Amino acid sequence: MSNQITAAFYRGDHRFSVETIDAAPPAKGEVAVRIAYCGICGTDMHVFHGNMDARIGFERVIGHEMSGTIDAVGAGVEGFAKGQKVVVRPLDHCGDCPACDAGHQHICHNLKFLGLDTHGAFQEIWTVPAHTIHTLPDDMRLDHAALIEPVAVACHDVRLSGLAKGEDAVIIGGGPIGVLVAAVARAAGGNVIISEVNENRLAIAAKMGFDTVNPTKDDLVETIQKRTGNKGADVVFEVSGSQPGVDAMTAVAAVRARIVMVAIHAQKPQIDMFQFFWRELELKGARVYEPQDYDKAIQLVAGGEIDAETIITDVAPLADIQKAFEALDASPTALKSLIKVGA
Repeated sequence: MSNQITAAFYRGDHRFSVETIDAAPPAKGEVAVRIAYCGICGTDMHVFHGNMDARIGFERVIGHEMSGTIDAVGAGVEGFAKGQKVVVRPLDHCGDCPACDAGHQHICHNLKFLGLDTHGAFQEIWTVPAHTIHTLPDDMRLDHAALIEPVAVACHDVRLSGLAKGEDAVIIGGGPIGVLVAAVARAAGGNVIISEVNENRLAIAAKMGFDTVNPTKDDLVETIQKRTGNKGADVVFEVSGSQPGVDAMTAVAAVRARIVMVAIHAQKPQIDMFQFFWRELELKGARVYEPQDYDKAIQLVAGGEIDAETIITDVAPLADIQKAFEALDASPTALKSLIKVGA
């Protein structure tokens, strides 16, 4: 394994510094992954905007929506071969808290999110705990595989919703995660409608074959009623992170609908609790993913049920990571931007 690698450090004030560093060999129980691609996610943009400085500081390599190949393994690690295609489920749990004891390691009380609380994948070689590795089919494209982490988020959301074949599902917010939730919900047999205000994102959703509505142009409740036989949505996913989205999630819900809170809200939203009483609604939070969601995501991406070619709107080399973040910040048309880390 080459000792010198290139890594992009977040230095604060909307700035990355691409530097050459020494790559440490994997320790006991660790695996070194040679990164091929890493996507830019909404959390990464929060870092770029300075909203997470107190958590990550100014010496951090971020990034977690990645794909790559095994480069080396540490002592005690078995079952992996050099060059094997893999992705990382970037969660490291403590194993000794009430959540872990109950089997909910993904929401561990002391959870470390790799790529935020530790160094991440915007570097040529990323060393991670072996338990975070998922192997990929040999023929999977590594650019497409960089979507597996956000697809796993969507798989977790849809699984927790209990969406059944033939049920009506409304996704409020047609950004990257919203579109992926829609794709996973459709794969599960749901009748999917995406509500989104950005016309460029609506165009991408329509290109992917989804039924869409722009609530700034058409009455959302009336539209959903018409499209669901005056019933409303059986399942609602709130992915917008906005107060209008929270208002809409109860307004479009059918009797005994399940509402899944996917988005992270910057401020506490106002929720119409009366509707929960009146219609016997359920509200469920959904955070990150579990191993089975990664397995499902790999299956969906490998099977072509995720339109990776449409979702991935641009790719930039690691050397241009600064320009890539700036461009994504200003772009009204980008959906998922990837950084090509490997040569």
